[in-house]
Amino acid sequence: MQKTQVLLVGAAVTLLIVLVAFGRTIPHSDKKAMPTAAHVHDGQEGKPIAFEELLAAAKQKVPAEKLFSITTWENKVVRGDVKNQQIDAYRQLYASWDSLNQLPIAAYYLGEAAKLENSEKSLTFAANLFLAHLEHAQDPAIMKWESQQAITLLDQAIKLNPGNDSLVVKQALLYMNTGEPMVGVQKLRDLVAANPDNAEAQITLANLAIQSNQFDKAIERMETFLKRHPEEPKAIFVLAEAYRSKGDVKKAVELFEQCKKLLKDPSLKAEIDTYIKSIQ
Repeated sequence: MQKTQVLLVGAAVTLLIVLVAFGRTIPHSDKKAMPTAAHVHDGQEGKPIAFEELLAAAKQKVPAEKLFSITTWENKVVRGDVKNQQIDAYRQLYASWDSLNQLPIAAYYLGEAAKLENSEKSLTFAANLFLAHLEHAQDPAIMKWESQQAITLLDQAIKLNPGNDSLVVKQALLYMNTGEPMVGVQKLRDLVAANPDNAEAQITLANLAIQSNQFDKAIERMETFLKRHPEEPKAIFVLAEAYRSKGDVKKAVELFEQCKKLLKDPSLKAEIDTYIKSIQ
C-alpha cells in the first residue's frame, strides 16, 4: 500500500507499520498517525464539518486578488450548463486552493470534477487526496467529513470497477474512521469470503482482531493465510504481533526474524530489529 493509503488499522505503531510499509511502511516521526479503529468513538461520533463552514473559514485568510479569482470560478460552476465547462471550473478551483495549501478544499473540488468525469482513475485520485490529508488532520469534524467525501468517491469508482479489491479495502477502513466500524468489517469479510487470497483484507481483519484482544482469531486467520502464501512478510509480521500481544514473546521474535529475512529494505530490517529489542 502507498503512504497515502495509511489508515487507522494499527493498535500499536508496529501494526501501522505493516499496512503502510513493505513498500515503505515506516511512518515518519513528524507525521501524525490517524486514530485507530479502536479509538474511532473517542472523537468520530460527532457531526462532520459542513463544507460551507470549512470554505468560509479558509476564505478569511485568502488575499483579495486571489479571492476574486476564486469567486469568478465559483460563479462559472453555477452558470455552467455544459459538463466540460463545470469540470474545467472545478479543476481551476482545485488548482487555486491547492496553491494556497488548503488541501481539504482543493480535494473537494477535484472530487466534484471527478464525479462528473466518472472515471475510476480520476475518482481514485481525488479520494487519495483526502486520504493523504487524513494522515495529518487533527480536527475530528474535518476528519469525518474527509472520510465521508472519500467514501463517496470510492463508491462511484467501485461501481465502475467492482473487481478492484484495493478500493474496497480503502473504503472499508474509511467507514471505521466515520464511526461505522461494523460496516467496514462486513465489507472486508465479504471480500475475503469471495477472495480468501486477498492479503490486504486478511491482514486488516487480523489487525482488527488484535485491537479487540481476539489474539487467537488473528493467529488462526494469519496461519491459514500463510499456508497458501508462506512468504508474505506483512502476514508474518501481523502473526508475530498477535503472538506478542498474547504474551508469547519468544514465538513473536522467531516470526519477526522470519519476516525480516523476506525484506530487501535495510531500513525496514533495522526498524524490526529495534522493535525486537524493545519487546524482549
